[in-house]
Amino acid sequence: MADGAIEQTVQIERVNRVGWIVLNRPGQINAINPALRLEVTQALEQLDSDPEMGVIVIRGAGERGFCAGADIKAQSDATSLPTLRAGMTPGWIEALDRVRKPVIAAIHGFCLGGGLEIAMACDMRIAAPSAVFGLPETSLGLIPGGGGTQRLPRIVGLGRALDLLLTGERIDAAEAHRIGLVSRLATASDHLIDEVQVLAERIAAKPASALAYVKEAARDGLEMDLRAGLKLEKDLFVLLMSTDDRREAAAAFKEKRQPVFTGR
Repeated sequence: MADGAIEQTVQIERVNRVGWIVLNRPGQINAINPALRLEVTQALEQLDSDPEMGVIVIRGAGERGFCAGADIKAQSDATSLPTLRAGMTPGWIEALDRVRKPVIAAIHGFCLGGGLEIAMACDMRIAAPSAVFGLPETSLGLIPGGGGTQRLPRIVGLGRALDLLLTGERIDAAEAHRIGLVSRLATASDHLIDEVQVLAERIAAKPASALAYVKEAARDGLEMDLRAGLKLEKDLFVLLMSTDDRREAAAAFKEKRQPVFTGR
């Protein structure tokens, strides 16, 4: 599956039309340090601009987890306000907001702190039964700094989010699925990668413009009032009506054949 590496802390793998970003610090449960932040951003930009890739998946290397959050040693070495701000803005987790292609988090083992913030910034979260989720920052005298206080309430609701944020308690994959933090569970931990690949290929087979616009409508519309969101949806719908891929989809349906999309 391997395609290559940008640098040591992140690997890129390409399988059919699915680009995998692998957080590659397994000895530290893929904890986030400055190099990983930079390389994830570069990997996202590289795959989002690659016309051969239809979907991006982020996963963690090793058996212990997706990502255990911030590398405490790296964080403790950066205590000045300018250094901390430089590590947080711009282009880190926010880079996921700029990606037009669908992004899936494939989660196993520990998914804590900044690791959960990465996952929440993705469009879909698929978890292995082994996954464990939590935002422990208040126990460290902090609050989440990568979007956790904003994305979690939008995903699971304010009350449940504050329960997790204030207590710092961990929840298992079944509970995360029950409250809507993850959208799907893999049938078994060792099936996660294969099942996510199948799902991602199914999504990647659709017209790229339709995927980008439906993502834009849902994500941007969430920040608008209903009237503005409906207008955005209508405008994007009209744009898609004139595309070659929309016409090809209609023709293939009538002719009972598989469509051949060109990205136009």
